[in-house]
Amino acid sequence: MSMEQGATATTLQWSQQYNPLGSPLLSTLVALVPVLLLLGLLSSHRVRAHWAAVIGLCASLAVAVFAVGMPASMAARAALFGAAYGLFPIGWILLNVLFLYQLTVDRGLFVVLQESIAHLTTDRRLQLVLIAFSFGAFFEGAAGFGTPVAVTAALLIGLGFPALDASVYSLIANTAPVAFGALGTPLIALQGVTGLDLRDLSAMVGRQLPLFSMIIPFWVVAAYAGFRRTLEVWPALAVAGIAFAVPQYLVATYHGPWLVDVTASVCSMGALALFLRVWSPRNVESVVGSSAGASRDAVVARSTAVLPDRAAVLRAWLPWAVLSVVVFAWGTPQVKSWLNAISAPQIKILGLHELVLRLPPVVASAKPEAAVFSFNWLSASGSGIAVAAIISGLLMGCSPRTMARTYAHNARRLVPSLLTISAMMALGYVTRYSGTDTILGLAFARTGTMYPFFGALLGWLGVALTGSDTSSNVLFGGLQVVTATTLGVNPILMAAANSSGGVMGKMIDAQSIVVAGAATNVRGQEGTILRRVFWHSIALASLVGLFVMIQAHL
Repeated sequence: MSMEQGATATTLQWSQQYNPLGSPLLSTLVALVPVLLLLGLLSSHRVRAHWAAVIGLCASLAVAVFAVGMPASMAARAALFGAAYGLFPIGWILLNVLFLYQLTVDRGLFVVLQESIAHLTTDRRLQLVLIAFSFGAFFEGAAGFGTPVAVTAALLIGLGFPALDASVYSLIANTAPVAFGALGTPLIALQGVTGLDLRDLSAMVGRQLPLFSMIIPFWVVAAYAGFRRTLEVWPALAVAGIAFAVPQYLVATYHGPWLVDVTASVCSMGALALFLRVWSPRNVESVVGSSAGASRDAVVARSTAVLPDRAAVLRAWLPWAVLSVVVFAWGTPQVKSWLNAISAPQIKILGLHELVLRLPPVVASAKPEAAVFSFNWLSASGSGIAVAAIISGLLMGCSPRTMARTYAHNARRLVPSLLTISAMMALGYVTRYSGTDTILGLAFARTGTMYPFFGALLGWLGVALTGSDTSSNVLFGGLQVVTATTLGVNPILMAAANSSGGVMGKMIDAQSIVVAGAATNVRGQEGTILRRVFWHSIALASLVGLFVMIQAHL
């Protein structure tokens, strides 16, 4: 039975039910069960991540079939669709990023990379901002879908950060750039489902997120070193944040969503690097978790002493430069369109595609949900990363046999993580096609004058459930516009708020946590990561909601 064939004319459509139990409160509580079960199991020390994901998936299937009334065959197909998406493109990205990282470790180049960054600054707080925030934003803008967390977490470990800390701080830092990730993909998707002008949406998000781009460097350093030690480096944090926020606002407002993150990240890295040539903190955080209290002269002397020769530094940075260039080129619309024309089969999921109907008030009129798996194996970001890794391996002097052996070892090591990601994405797709996530969204939409605040939290919920700001925009963008119009609120504001609020959910979605755990080899501690980032996510999402409230009412 070919999945490329559409559903037969005799196959019946099924309409989503947004109050299946006859009580909005009871329906919402039942819809919450899989999410609460997954997060509860993840945050415990007793259940491994892959088992938590499987149990959560089983709960979501049970709710979909027995509480909501979704046909079991459709629910099963939705789960398989989500599992496939977990392996491709998400798992494909993770597999190839860590392959490149392992090659640099095996060739001894990561040590040189560490020393070159230490020459720029030996202060852990500033290394954290430079790598996790500024450099990570470049990969978010170029590729997205877990790439920045995997890359920056690996780099932080190479700089001497404990693996668990590297995961946590990479997740917190990868927030403000997310709405413009993958060359503006989340906002392009939002425009597609709402029909609003893309540049208007970009400009509105450009009025919301720059404030948080200035806050995030301070926030992530405060989470790492505490408030007092954050004040010791506030000038550098201000430089990194402002140098990111200003281009983010200008490009988003006057150009569009495509190059916002790439431009802003390059400006932030450049400004911070130049600033650190003329300024250094009085007390240097050179040991993780403690202040070394070294003088400026001592810092300069030590950093100069450990600097490798220029050729070695260039070799150490070469793989990451190759990765940056290839991934950016791979993501441009021209290259992506050309590659998709060569190899982008659109596989319609038989028995699911356009058989699930979304109903008002989520959409203006009944609309069938597409279920098409895009196996764009050549244009996918993971494929670009694989090409960059192979090129870098050859430039590093690795033989094809060595690279094949490293790749196989890396793949075996990641099997549990890939299975976990697949199960979690399967859960997300079941909630999407069954409409249980929309039940939760409608609960936010009933908040009246407080809707601008809760509308931002709705975006946060969407990313937490689906693992993607793009998916959250597709899921709740129409609902935001319909509700905003009904309440007399600017629909462009609320559609943008869905994306801006959603970025703060990126750090707690199960997919990102598993990617971070796999990249830092701390599998089994996903619950610890979740506990450490959860309240940061809630607090930042609430701040976005308050800011949207101010925009809406003042």
